[in-house]
Amino acid sequence: MNGIYIQGQTNLKSPQDIQVYAVDSNFTLRWNYTGDGTNVTFSAQYQWFDDHQTDKPEWRELPGCQNVSHTECDFSSAIIADYDVHHVRIRAERREDKSPWSSIFEMIPYEIAQIGPPEIALQSINGAIKIKVTPPEANQVRKMWLNPLVFRYNVVIWKNSSNIEEVLPMDVIDGLAPETTYCLKVQVIVPVEYREGLFSPIHCIKTTRKVDDLLCPTNVRVFALNMQFYLLWNNHYKEHVNYTVQYLTGFLKDLYDDYSSRWQKVSGCENITDMKCNLSSVIKPTSGFHYFRVHAMNEYNKSCLSKDVKVDPLVTNEFGPPDIKVDISDVLLHIKITPPGGPESEIMSDLYDFSYQVLYWKNSSDNEEEVKMKETKQTIATVSDLTPSTLYCVKVQAFSQAYNKSSDFSKEECVGTPGGKSLPLIVLVTFVVALIVVLIVASLVIFFLYQAYNKIKYMFFPSCQTPLNIKGFGGQVFSSPYAPAAEEPVEICYIIESSITEEVNKIDFKDNRHFKQSSRDSGNYSYDDTSQSKGSEETLGKDIL
Repeated sequence: MNGIYIQGQTNLKSPQDIQVYAVDSNFTLRWNYTGDGTNVTFSAQYQWFDDHQTDKPEWRELPGCQNVSHTECDFSSAIIADYDVHHVRIRAERREDKSPWSSIFEMIPYEIAQIGPPEIALQSINGAIKIKVTPPEANQVRKMWLNPLVFRYNVVIWKNSSNIEEVLPMDVIDGLAPETTYCLKVQVIVPVEYREGLFSPIHCIKTTRKVDDLLCPTNVRVFALNMQFYLLWNNHYKEHVNYTVQYLTGFLKDLYDDYSSRWQKVSGCENITDMKCNLSSVIKPTSGFHYFRVHAMNEYNKSCLSKDVKVDPLVTNEFGPPDIKVDISDVLLHIKITPPGGPESEIMSDLYDFSYQVLYWKNSSDNEEEVKMKETKQTIATVSDLTPSTLYCVKVQAFSQAYNKSSDFSKEECVGTPGGKSLPLIVLVTFVVALIVVLIVASLVIFFLYQAYNKIKYMFFPSCQTPLNIKGFGGQVFSSPYAPAAEEPVEICYIIESSITEEVNKIDFKDNRHFKQSSRDSGNYSYDDTSQSKGSEETLGKDIL
């Protein structure tokens, strides 16, 4: 039975430990094989899951990995979609005999790829090392890393011990010992993705002796307050020197291209003799970062450049103290805050998102009072629970949590609270005063309504009645305005005594007539005629008899 091949069976084992090793856009498939490797070759297949493809993709032959005799192969040409899912499998082959397929290795090329080592070039200048870093894949057409601007570079440099620094693609490492050999290697990092690349090969270089040139500006620095930026520097050169300030847009230094010809002059700072330059023409609150340097030239046309200084407006800028105004009521302390910045206060408030720390305390000489603190994001703050007849002092500090910056405190403002009034008494007095005002107003309203009511009633429903002498006419029509009114009947009463004397007969009827006239109502008018008088006398005489 030896040497007899039975169809459907195989003596070949499947490859194991399938791995893909990726550096930049270079992909290598590696595996282990534990079987008899005599005359054994290996072939691989792959699936590419395109996002726009709905059906399950077919297995295809993996370019660069067909009938290879080693346990690795390069399939870089097969990867054209760095962000899509790929499946890879491999099997062993000996003539017509084929092993089962290995387990499937799944990968997304961009996620498993490592950043390759950059290229570096070194130059020794005046006791320092000038380094130029070229990012990975700089000279390749097919690139995994499409945006080298996100790259940052760590350099490890050592003489007797290693020291890690971050450098730009073109940078100068200074502060080194003169005439000393330094070795270094560089690594790419991508902070936003927490990626670290491979280190470059080690390069070594010997520094030169440093020569101090008094013409070169030193201690170049930026003074920035409330979005006003000034570049300052020093110079120990004793003769006449002209200075020209130059600037470079920040992102140009992140490129690996030579930017030496991209420096521009700052307007108003050309051929000046003062060691101060206003940078407002270049730096705006919302502009990106810039680099500045000073070019010095003496009367013999000898020149020297200072070191670069980086200015990121929102990071470099400092802000002054806010302004405050303090007012007080019976129970509240009112604090009005004006943000730092003067004319730029509104812009600075938007960019820094200020918060304010309010400190207030009792200004007492008897004992040291506790300083209390209150934080607010508003420009108006209030403090309650005040003590009457007390002097309170306030100062305010602005701070920005986003930039971890704070201003100095404002000037202290002090104000005293009113004395001797407690809150319940104030409330009671206010209530009583309000009640009295309401009663007075209500009384006045009622009085005026009553007066108006009387006037209306008098006009439409008078209280006086028509005199009786006018009512006596009834429905008669006045034919003459001089017609006499009818005399109102009047009862005539007499007192008759029990003993009647003869003197009664002697009563003077004229006096009796006078009596009757006087006893009538003042509203009646008498028209005594002869006949009426006589009738009255006869009647009186009969009654007496």
